[in-house]
Amino acid sequence: MKPGDAMKPSTLRRCCALLLLTLALPGMVPAAWADDRSDVEAATARWIDAFNRKSTQDIVALYAADAVFFGTSSPVLRDKPALVQEYFKDLPALGSAKIVLGEHRVQMLGTEAISTGFYSRVSMQDGKEVRNPARFTFVYQKRGAQWLIINHHSSALPEPAR
Repeated sequence: MKPGDAMKPSTLRRCCALLLLTLALPGMVPAAWADDRSDVEAATARWIDAFNRKSTQDIVALYAADAVFFGTSSPVLRDKPALVQEYFKDLPALGSAKIVLGEHRVQMLGTEAISTGFYSRVSMQDGKEVRNPARFTFVYQKRGAQWLIINHHSSALPEPAR
């Protein structure tokens, strides 16, 4: 096409459609990410709820079959569903212990997301509330319509430096 040549109507329509699509996409992507972010927040809430209900079955169902997990109270690297199940098998024996979520962040990385932050395991001992602060990282991957944990690390929060 030379300067001064008229553009064919079909070419003009294609260019306009491409321009409109380009302008519309930036507005659409964050909305999709916002929905995914809410879904990841909900997945973390489901983990806490399953723990607080002491449901080993429900908590294990949140992990992908190929998940890797370092638990707070175990030196074992758990990379098989049976090992994750083993870690949580005694949940019902924890009595009044509850997880309370603290400050946390979610980072969206396409079909993966990272949820990182703090929680406390709160229980009653001898009539007194005992808090065990910890930190966690869940790495999620969207598989089908579900966000599953593919990596989980949790550790006791160290004492502040003196």
